[in-house]
Amino acid sequence: MSLTVLVTGATGFIGKRLVPAMVEAGHHVKAMTRHPDTYEGQGEAVYGDVFDPGTLAEPLTDVDVAIYLVHSLDDNDFERKDAEAATAFGLAAAANGVTQIVYMGGLGKDDDDLSPHLRSRREVEQLLGTSGVPVTVLRAAIVVGAGGVSWEMTRGLVKNLPAMVVPRWAATRTQPIAIDDVIRYIVGVTGKEEAYDRVFEVGGADQLSYVGMMRGAAKEILGRDIPIIQLPVGTPVLSSWWIRLVTGVDTTTAANLIDSMGNEVLQTDYSIRDVVPGEPLSYAEAVRRAVAEDDQT
Repeated sequence: MSLTVLVTGATGFIGKRLVPAMVEAGHHVKAMTRHPDTYEGQGEAVYGDVFDPGTLAEPLTDVDVAIYLVHSLDDNDFERKDAEAATAFGLAAAANGVTQIVYMGGLGKDDDDLSPHLRSRREVEQLLGTSGVPVTVLRAAIVVGAGGVSWEMTRGLVKNLPAMVVPRWAATRTQPIAIDDVIRYIVGVTGKEEAYDRVFEVGGADQLSYVGMMRGAAKEILGRDIPIIQLPVGTPVLSSWWIRLVTGVDTTTAANLIDSMGNEVLQTDYSIRDVVPGEPLSYAEAVRRAVAEDDQT
C-alpha cells in the first residue's frame, strides 16, 4: 500500500537514510527540512520547523503517516523545547487528518530514576498523541551508524586514545542497535494498524557495557584491544568536557547523553518481531558497516 509519508528531520542521522528507504518501499515521501532549497536527497522537499507551529500545516497536508525524528539535545533547555514542539506537532497532525505518528524514543524501564534525556523522550511519546493521532513508539538505546552522535563519540575515543581511564557509567549495560535495523523497523511499522498506539522496544543482538562497546569497536577499527581502566567516580559534566576534548562532539549534547548512561537500557520485550519479522544485526556487524561508511566519506 502506497502512503504519503512525512519525514521530519529529513537531513539528520536517521532521516537521510529513512527517506530513500521509504521511497524504495513505494511511498510518496515529503522530506521536511528548514532548508528545502538546498535539500539534495530523495522525496519532495518541504519547509517546516517543529519549533515554529505556524509552519506545520503545509507540510502535513494530505499526509497519511508522519515520522517524528526531532530532538534538542544540543540545547540546555531541551526538555521544555521538545515538549512544546511535540504538543504542537501532534495538534497539527490531528488537524490535517494524519492517521499515524511514528516516534523514536529511548529504552529504559518506566520505574527507573530516568535521566532528563530519557524522561523527556517519555514525555514526548505522550504529548505527540494528546490530540488523538495514534502514535507508534520505537524505543532504542544507542544507534550505531556513521554520523550518529553516540557512534562518533565511541569512534573518536577509540581512534584518538591509546588507552582509557573511564568513569563509572562505562560499566552500565546497554543494547546498541544498527542504524540499518532502525530503518527496517520504522519502515516496517509505517501504516500498520496493528502498530497503532503501541510502544515497541528495539535492540541489536548483543547486550554490552559501554566498556564492552569500546573494546568491540577497537577490534574493528584498530584490529586490537585497548587498555581500559574503570574508576568508581565521574560526573556527566567532567565526562562531557573529556569527550569534547578527545572527539569534538558538542559538550551540551555529550553531557545530556552521558547523563543517561547511568540508566541500564536493555530490550525486555520482543513483540516488535511479530510486526516486523527478522533478526537484528550483531554489534560487531553494526560497527563494521559504520566503519565502512566512514571510510567512504
